Amino acid sequence: MDARPAAGELTFRDATHADIDPLVALIESSYRGDASRSGWTTEADLLDGQRTDPDGVRDVIDAAGSRLVVALREDELVACCQLENRGDAAYFGMFSVRPGLQGGGLGKAVLAEAERFAGEEWRVREMHMTVIAQREDLIAWYERRGYRRTGKFTPFPYGDERFGVPLRPDLKFELLVKPLA
Repeated sequence: MDARPAAGELTFRDATHADIDPLVALIESSYRGDASRSGWTTEADLLDGQRTDPDGVRDVIDAAGSRLVVALREDELVACCQLENRGDAAYFGMFSVRPGLQGGGLGKAVLAEAERFAGEEWRVREMHMTVIAQREDLIAWYERRGYRRTGKFTPFPYGDERFGVPLRPDLKFELLVKPLA
């Protein structure tokens, strides 16, 4: 028999197709719209529109070398993240924590589990992520966890509403890197 986690303890598993709708709702509530404003990681002042959709989540679940990890607390979906094996590095993305639960250590636990898995199971040397450069508070949070800014930027995909509708003309992504080994 599997041991049940203690009350409040997180469990992690790979997402399934049955998780797609709840994951889309979680991701959207974490990044966009008024619901996201109850947390501290909102992009609502930078972007409108969608952050993802069911097809995008399904693609991550189904992609080779990819995992969409769900974090559960007492069987309730509270967070998720994407991991993609890119050889020497893992890419970390689609990181979402339910807005009302942000600021309580849940994000740190999910990030630590992602780093543990990437280092131990995939044996990658680094974790990579891209963050909208204008999100200084979020970048500072990652820096406190050992990530460094690289000064390498990629443009925001203006005109592709699958990624949102920009509310300003200067958005770009910066690559953040953390050694795992």
